[in-house]
Amino acid sequence: MLRNALEPWHLVIVVAAVVLLFGYKRLPDVARGVGRSMRILKAETRALHEDDPEPRAAPAPPPAVDHAVAPAADEPKPARSPADGGAPR
Repeated sequence: MLRNALEPWHLVIVVAAVVLLFGYKRLPDVARGVGRSMRILKAETRALHEDDPEPRAAPAPPPAVDHAVAPAADEPKPARSPADGGAPR
């Protein structure tokens, strides 16, 4: 699909469009600005990688909870209402 995506005549069209947009007098200023931007981006990404600590380990999974555990004998049982089918207290 992208076998011949960037051929020499594509580059000629891109260069011609840039010259038409900016004019030949402003091209050095544009190139200088792009160069500065690339240097800043490179320095910032390098600083970002240097600031990062060692790769963190994956967080531990939460402990398993067994929901089928019956309440302990010393815990009071919840009160049942007549709507739940229990006798009123």
